[in-house]
Amino acid sequence: MKVLVTGYGGQLGYDVVKEGAKRGLKMLGTTSKILDITDEKKVFDYVYKLKPDVIVHCAAYTAVDKAEDDQENCYDVNVNGTKYLAQAAKEVDAKFIFISTDYVFNGEGEIPFTENDLPNPLGYYGKTKYLGEEIVQNVLDKWFIVRISWVFGTNGNNFIQTMLRLSETRNELNVVGDQYGSPTSTYDLSRLLIDMIQTDRYGIYHVSNEGFCTWAEFAEEIFKLSNRRVKINEISTEEYPTRAIRPKNSRMSKEKLILNGFKPLPKWQDALSRYLSKLSQEVE
Repeated sequence: MKVLVTGYGGQLGYDVVKEGAKRGLKMLGTTSKILDITDEKKVFDYVYKLKPDVIVHCAAYTAVDKAEDDQENCYDVNVNGTKYLAQAAKEVDAKFIFISTDYVFNGEGEIPFTENDLPNPLGYYGKTKYLGEEIVQNVLDKWFIVRISWVFGTNGNNFIQTMLRLSETRNELNVVGDQYGSPTSTYDLSRLLIDMIQTDRYGIYHVSNEGFCTWAEFAEEIFKLSNRRVKINEISTEEYPTRAIRPKNSRMSKEKLILNGFKPLPKWQDALSRYLSKLSQEVE
Protein backbone atom coordinates (compact mmCIF):
# COMPACT_ATOMS: atom_id res chain seq x y z
CA MET A 1 0.00 0.00 0.00
CA LYS A 2 1.34 3.40 -1.07
CA VAL A 3 0.38 6.27 1.26
CA LEU A 4 0.87 9.99 0.61
CA VAL A 5 0.90 12.12 3.77
CA THR A 6 0.66 15.91 3.61
CA GLY A 7 1.97 18.02 6.48
CA TYR A 8 4.95 15.74 7.13
CA GLY A 9 6.76 18.63 8.82
CA GLY A 10 4.10 18.79 11.56
CA GLN A 11 3.42 16.71 14.65
CA LEU A 12 0.80 14.37 13.19
CA GLY A 13 2.13 13.97 9.64
CA TYR A 14 5.53 13.01 11.03
CA ASP A 15 4.10 10.29 13.28
CA VAL A 16 1.77 8.92 10.57
CA VAL A 17 4.71 8.41 8.19
CA LYS A 18 6.76 6.82 10.99
CA GLU A 19 3.96 4.45 12.03
CA GLY A 20 3.11 3.39 8.47
CA ALA A 21 6.75 2.69 7.64
CA LYS A 22 7.04 0.61 10.82
CA ARG A 23 4.20 -1.57 9.50
CA GLY A 24 5.77 -2.03 6.08
CA LEU A 25 3.63 0.43 4.13
CA LYS A 26 5.23 2.59 1.45
CA MET A 27 5.01 6.03 3.04
CA LEU A 28 5.70 9.34 1.34
CA GLY A 29 5.55 12.49 3.44
CA THR A 30 5.37 15.92 1.82
CA THR A 31 5.84 19.42 3.22
CA SER A 32 4.89 22.77 1.67
CA LYS A 33 8.46 22.99 0.30
CA ILE A 34 7.96 19.74 -1.62
CA LEU A 35 4.33 20.27 -2.65
CA ASP A 36 2.39 23.53 -2.58
CA ILE A 37 -1.15 22.23 -2.02
CA THR A 38 -2.62 25.61 -3.04
CA ASP A 39 -1.35 25.09 -6.61
CA GLU A 40 -3.99 23.02 -8.41
CA LYS A 41 -1.80 21.90 -11.32
CA LYS A 42 1.12 20.92 -9.09
CA VAL A 43 -1.18 18.92 -6.82
CA PHE A 44 -2.75 17.07 -9.75
CA ASP A 45 0.61 16.35 -11.43
CA TYR A 46 2.20 15.18 -8.18
CA VAL A 47 -0.65 12.87 -7.18
CA TYR A 48 -1.17 11.54 -10.72
CA LYS A 49 2.53 10.69 -11.04
CA LEU A 50 2.64 9.02 -7.62
CA LYS A 51 -0.75 7.25 -7.84
CA PRO A 52 -1.07 6.59 -4.08
CA ASP A 53 -3.61 4.14 -2.68
CA VAL A 54 -4.34 6.53 0.18
CA ILE A 55 -3.89 10.24 0.91
CA VAL A 56 -3.73 11.24 4.57
CA HIS A 57 -4.25 15.00 4.56
CA CYS A 58 -2.64 16.41 7.72
CA ALA A 59 -1.43 19.72 6.25
CA ALA A 60 -3.43 22.74 7.42
CA TYR A 61 -3.32 26.39 8.32
CA THR A 62 -3.65 26.04 12.10
CA ALA A 63 -2.72 29.50 13.44
CA VAL A 64 -6.19 30.00 14.97
CA ASP A 65 -5.77 33.65 16.02
CA LYS A 66 -3.79 34.73 12.97
CA ALA A 67 -6.48 33.22 10.73
CA GLU A 68 -8.94 35.93 11.76
CA ASP A 69 -6.80 38.56 9.98
CA ASP A 70 -5.12 36.35 7.38
CA GLN A 71 -8.30 34.88 5.96
CA GLU A 72 -7.14 34.63 2.35
CA ASN A 73 -4.15 32.39 3.14
CA CYS A 74 -6.14 30.35 5.64
CA TYR A 75 -8.86 29.72 3.03
CA ASP A 76 -6.30 28.93 0.35
CA VAL A 77 -4.67 26.18 2.43
CA ASN A 78 -7.65 24.72 4.29
CA VAL A 79 -10.29 24.95 1.57
CA ASN A 80 -8.59 25.18 -1.83
CA GLY A 81 -5.73 22.88 -0.84
CA THR A 82 -8.20 20.28 0.41
CA LYS A 83 -10.31 20.60 -2.75
CA TYR A 84 -7.33 20.08 -5.07
CA LEU A 85 -6.12 17.06 -3.10
CA ALA A 86 -9.61 15.53 -2.97
CA GLN A 87 -10.09 15.98 -6.72
CA ALA A 88 -6.69 14.43 -7.39
CA ALA A 89 -7.51 11.53 -5.04
CA LYS A 90 -10.72 10.90 -7.00
CA GLU A 91 -8.77 10.87 -10.26
CA VAL A 92 -6.43 8.10 -9.05
CA ASP A 93 -9.14 6.32 -6.98
CA ALA A 94 -7.29 6.82 -3.67
CA LYS A 95 -8.84 6.62 -0.22
CA PHE A 96 -8.73 9.98 1.57
CA ILE A 97 -8.40 10.92 5.23
CA PHE A 98 -9.10 14.55 6.11
CA ILE A 99 -7.91 15.66 9.53
CA SER A 100 -10.44 18.08 10.99
CA THR A 101 -10.97 19.68 14.37
CA ASP A 102 -13.16 20.28 17.42
CA TYR A 103 -13.27 23.92 16.25
CA VAL A 104 -16.05 23.04 13.77
CA PHE A 105 -18.42 23.15 16.78
CA ASN A 106 -19.61 26.22 18.71
CA GLY A 107 -18.56 24.81 22.10
CA GLU A 108 -21.94 25.35 23.75
CA GLY A 109 -23.33 23.12 26.50
CA GLU A 110 -21.59 20.36 28.43
CA ILE A 111 -22.59 17.25 26.47
CA PRO A 112 -19.96 15.69 24.18
CA PHE A 113 -20.59 16.46 20.50
CA THR A 114 -21.38 13.47 18.29
CA GLU A 115 -20.47 13.00 14.63
CA ASN A 116 -24.12 13.71 13.74
CA ASP A 117 -24.24 17.10 15.45
CA LEU A 118 -24.37 20.00 13.03
CA PRO A 119 -21.13 22.00 12.99
CA ASN A 120 -21.38 25.72 13.75
CA PRO A 121 -17.84 27.13 14.00
CA LEU A 122 -17.10 30.26 16.01
CA GLY A 123 -13.93 31.41 14.24
CA TYR A 124 -12.53 31.59 10.74
CA TYR A 125 -10.16 28.65 11.17
CA GLY A 126 -13.08 26.40 12.20
CA LYS A 127 -15.15 27.68 9.27
CA THR A 128 -12.45 26.75 6.75
CA LYS A 129 -12.05 23.28 8.27
CA TYR A 130 -15.80 22.71 8.05
CA LEU A 131 -15.77 23.84 4.40
CA GLY A 132 -12.95 21.33 3.86
CA GLU A 133 -15.13 18.59 5.38
CA GLU A 134 -17.98 19.44 3.01
CA ILE A 135 -15.69 19.35 -0.02
CA VAL A 136 -14.34 15.92 0.92
CA GLN A 137 -17.87 14.54 1.29
CA ASN A 138 -19.07 16.08 -1.98
CA VAL A 139 -16.09 15.11 -4.15
CA LEU A 140 -15.21 11.64 -2.88
CA ASP A 141 -16.82 8.29 -2.12
CA LYS A 142 -13.93 6.71 -0.19
CA TRP A 143 -13.35 9.21 2.59
CA PHE A 144 -12.68 9.46 6.32
CA ILE A 145 -13.03 12.71 8.25
CA VAL A 146 -11.24 12.54 11.59
CA ARG A 147 -11.90 15.36 14.06
CA ILE A 148 -9.20 15.77 16.69
CA SER A 149 -8.44 18.16 19.56
CA TRP A 150 -5.61 19.50 21.75
CA VAL A 151 -2.86 17.75 19.78
CA PHE A 152 0.62 16.97 21.07
CA GLY A 153 3.55 15.15 19.48
CA THR A 154 7.33 15.19 19.56
CA ASN A 155 7.78 16.92 16.19
CA GLY A 156 6.65 20.49 16.87
CA ASN A 157 5.35 22.91 19.46
CA ASN A 158 2.38 22.21 21.70
CA PHE A 159 0.77 23.08 25.04
CA ILE A 160 2.94 20.64 27.01
CA GLN A 161 6.19 22.09 25.71
CA THR A 162 4.90 25.63 26.35
CA MET A 163 4.08 24.74 29.97
CA LEU A 164 7.46 23.10 30.54
CA ARG A 165 9.26 26.08 29.03
CA LEU A 166 7.32 28.59 31.15
CA SER A 167 8.00 26.55 34.31
CA GLU A 168 11.73 27.12 33.87
CA THR A 169 11.34 30.77 34.80
CA ARG A 170 8.05 30.86 36.74
CA ASN A 171 6.64 29.02 39.72
CA GLU A 172 3.09 30.27 39.21
CA LEU A 173 0.99 30.28 36.04
CA ASN A 174 -2.51 31.43 35.05
CA VAL A 175 -4.25 28.79 32.91
CA VAL A 176 -7.80 28.75 31.54
CA GLY A 177 -10.04 26.50 33.64
CA ASP A 178 -13.41 26.70 31.88
CA GLN A 179 -12.61 25.16 28.50
CA TYR A 180 -13.09 21.37 28.43
CA GLY A 181 -11.70 18.89 25.93
CA SER A 182 -9.43 15.90 25.40
CA PRO A 183 -5.69 15.96 24.69
CA THR A 184 -4.68 13.89 21.66
CA SER A 185 -1.32 12.14 21.33
CA THR A 186 -0.15 12.04 17.70
CA TYR A 187 1.65 8.78 18.48
CA ASP A 188 -1.62 7.10 19.54
CA LEU A 189 -3.65 8.82 16.82
CA SER A 190 -1.25 7.81 14.03
CA ARG A 191 -1.59 4.14 14.99
CA LEU A 192 -5.37 4.39 14.66
CA LEU A 193 -5.14 6.23 11.33
CA ILE A 194 -2.93 3.48 9.89
CA ASP A 195 -5.49 0.92 11.11
CA MET A 196 -8.28 2.99 9.56
CA ILE A 197 -6.81 3.33 6.06
CA GLN A 198 -6.62 -0.44 5.78
CA THR A 199 -10.44 -0.67 6.08
CA ASP A 200 -13.42 0.61 4.12
CA ARG A 201 -15.30 1.78 7.22
CA TYR A 202 -15.67 5.30 5.82
CA GLY A 203 -17.29 8.27 7.52
CA ILE A 204 -16.81 10.97 10.13
CA TYR A 205 -15.02 10.01 13.35
CA HIS A 206 -14.10 11.82 16.54
CA VAL A 207 -10.71 10.73 17.83
CA SER A 208 -8.83 11.86 20.94
CA ASN A 209 -7.38 10.20 23.99
CA GLU A 210 -9.97 9.01 26.50
CA GLY A 211 -11.18 11.31 29.27
CA PHE A 212 -11.90 15.04 29.52
CA CYS A 213 -10.12 17.86 31.32
CA THR A 214 -9.66 21.63 31.33
CA TRP A 215 -6.45 23.31 30.21
CA ALA A 216 -5.70 24.04 33.88
CA GLU A 217 -6.15 20.35 34.81
CA PHE A 218 -3.97 19.38 31.86
CA ALA A 219 -1.26 21.77 33.10
CA GLU A 220 -1.47 20.40 36.65
CA GLU A 221 -0.99 16.85 35.38
CA ILE A 222 1.99 17.95 33.25
CA PHE A 223 3.75 19.40 36.30
CA LYS A 224 2.78 16.52 38.57
CA LEU A 225 4.20 13.91 36.16
CA SER A 226 7.34 15.95 35.44
CA ASN A 227 7.95 16.63 39.17
CA ARG A 228 7.85 20.41 38.84
CA ARG A 229 6.48 22.59 41.59
CA VAL A 230 4.31 25.15 39.78
CA LYS A 231 1.14 26.69 41.17
CA ILE A 232 -1.72 26.81 38.66
CA ASN A 233 -4.24 29.63 39.02
CA GLU A 234 -7.45 28.80 37.15
CA ILE A 235 -8.75 31.74 35.15
CA SER A 236 -11.80 32.20 32.94
CA THR A 237 -11.82 32.42 29.15
CA GLU A 238 -12.84 36.08 29.54
CA GLU A 239 -9.72 36.74 31.62
CA TYR A 240 -7.53 35.41 28.81
CA PRO A 241 -8.79 37.21 25.69
CA THR A 242 -7.64 35.90 22.30
CA ARG A 243 -8.21 37.15 18.76
CA ALA A 244 -10.29 34.07 17.92
CA ILE A 245 -13.05 32.81 20.22
CA ARG A 246 -12.26 29.40 21.73
CA PRO A 247 -15.00 26.79 22.19
CA LYS A 248 -15.65 26.19 25.91
CA ASN A 249 -16.93 22.68 25.27
CA SER A 250 -14.65 20.63 23.04
CA ARG A 251 -15.80 17.30 24.44
CA MET A 252 -16.37 14.84 21.59
CA SER A 253 -18.12 11.48 21.73
CA LYS A 254 -16.06 8.56 20.40
CA GLU A 255 -18.95 6.06 20.32
CA LYS A 256 -18.90 5.76 16.53
CA LEU A 257 -15.27 4.72 16.63
CA ILE A 258 -16.09 1.83 18.95
CA LEU A 259 -19.28 0.89 17.04
CA ASN A 260 -17.21 0.54 13.87
CA GLY A 261 -14.72 -1.80 15.51
CA PHE A 262 -11.84 0.60 16.12
CA LYS A 263 -10.01 0.53 19.42
CA PRO A 264 -10.31 3.79 21.40
CA LEU A 265 -7.09 5.59 22.31
CA PRO A 266 -5.63 5.18 25.82
CA LYS A 267 -6.47 7.68 28.58
CA TRP A 268 -4.92 11.10 28.10
CA GLN A 269 -2.99 10.82 31.39
CA ASP A 270 -1.34 7.64 30.12
CA ALA A 271 -0.48 9.29 26.79
CA LEU A 272 0.96 12.31 28.61
CA SER A 273 3.09 10.11 30.86
CA ARG A 274 4.58 8.27 27.87
CA TYR A 275 5.17 11.56 26.04
CA LEU A 276 7.02 13.12 28.98
CA SER A 277 9.17 9.98 29.34
CA LYS A 278 10.12 10.24 25.68
CA LEU A 279 10.94 13.94 26.04
CA SER A 280 13.20 13.27 29.01
CA GLN A 281 14.99 10.48 27.11
CA GLU A 282 15.65 12.86 24.21
CA VAL A 283 17.13 15.45 26.59
CA GLU A 284 19.44 12.85 28.10
